[in-house]
Amino acid sequence: MIIVSISACDDGVVNSDTNSPDSIANIESMAKASNKGAPVNCANQVNNNTKKLLDCVTIDGVRRHQAAFQAIADANNGTRVSGSEGYNASVDYVSHMLMEAGYEVETQDFDFDAWYPIGTQSLEQTSPFPFSYAFNTDFNIMTQSAAGNLTASVTAVDLSLGSGNLSTSGCEASDFAGFPAGNIALIQRGGCTFQLKAINAEAAGASGVIIFNQGNIPGNEGLQNGTLGTTYSFVIPVMGATYALGVEWANTPGLVLSMEVNVFDGQVTTQNVFAELPGKNADNVVLAGAHLDAVPAGPGINDNGSGSAAILETALQMAKIKPEYTVRFAWWGAEEFGLIGSNYYVANLPFDELQKIALYLNFDMIGSPNYVYFIYDGDNSDGFAPFGGVVEAAAIEDVFEEFYTERGVPFKKTSPIIGSDQLAFYSSDIPVGGLLTGAGLIKTPEEADIWGGTAGDQYDPCYHLACDTFDNVSMEALE
Repeated sequence: MIIVSISACDDGVVNSDTNSPDSIANIESMAKASNKGAPVNCANQVNNNTKKLLDCVTIDGVRRHQAAFQAIADANNGTRVSGSEGYNASVDYVSHMLMEAGYEVETQDFDFDAWYPIGTQSLEQTSPFPFSYAFNTDFNIMTQSAAGNLTASVTAVDLSLGSGNLSTSGCEASDFAGFPAGNIALIQRGGCTFQLKAINAEAAGASGVIIFNQGNIPGNEGLQNGTLGTTYSFVIPVMGATYALGVEWANTPGLVLSMEVNVFDGQVTTQNVFAELPGKNADNVVLAGAHLDAVPAGPGINDNGSGSAAILETALQMAKIKPEYTVRFAWWGAEEFGLIGSNYYVANLPFDELQKIALYLNFDMIGSPNYVYFIYDGDNSDGFAPFGGVVEAAAIEDVFEEFYTERGVPFKKTSPIIGSDQLAFYSSDIPVGGLLTGAGLIKTPEEADIWGGTAGDQYDPCYHLACDTFDNVSMEALE
């Protein structure tokens, strides 16, 4: 494991443009303001019991960190994706906040294969009349798409339009029979992976691909955030689009579109961030973590600026505590590329150090606008842990269950292996737990009856999209 200590000065930290919102000067001013709005004694008292800590970890404090993450994204092409300057500035911000509170901060470097959009992305109709479409509103770039700049006629591929359709557009090579080589393939979502659709289109001679949403149900009409998978061969550019535009284009004779896709594709170095409260018992470590990175498409203020901000404010308010057990906070990098940061940490931690981790708590998306209060079923007491769970995780569930029950708030169990950073710990037989308010899955009518919100919509309608901004947070769920 490579751990690099950052001293409490500017020398070990990447400095951004001093005129940008994520500059060192602005970061330090944000740090000094972090306790404003909390009860007056929070800056001085030792928050060594539950009541004190609950009083001092305020929604205002957490929202200030989310505002800082938004400002960082705004200054860095709208994203905080790992490997980018936006992520580096997020690391700077978290590190400075912690050092202001007296922590020694450590970062762990690791390399990974990164992909994210850079520069200009455009989609224009050149015939039958000129028209420009809006990036991240009308269209976006499929994750792992190749770069490309082209103008070509558009050919629809085996579409099945209308409510309730059973589209398998582009899933078979035969769907492209007679496809004019060099044209842009207009493909509908449904029936198989985006990757397979793109591979079949490329094999048929397409110069580019646009995959529009399926439109079979109301929840499948907007702009999707699709991925071609890390095994896609990066041959032709692939965009996503709304169902309405797909229908319009399918019914436009003589359609010619111009696509411009600019992406970074290569190996980069990024970091995990750690801060620790040494306990009297150093052989038992309580580890709480959240991923700090965002997807390429947006600023990631709910996913996962919510969890990152919450454990940051908690760490700041616990800074004066001398705990019985060692408490370690972690902000993971490259979660959105496949849980890379947390997997790297666990894989490179010496066995005796791994054995000291008594439990791991994960907080990924805890302010979803169309929320449900989920608790990870780490012990399989409700049948959500596919490998049987870890018995000791029952104590973690009890804490969260009691918290919600005392407040008359209903909750629901969910699988502990849902794709986030607890998976590496769970796979190492470490008790895991944590909270989740929902990601890209659809809220059921039964859930809407219990928690309110909108049945048939995603728990987070802006999941992995550019609209995951400071405003894309339920204040009630987050608090």
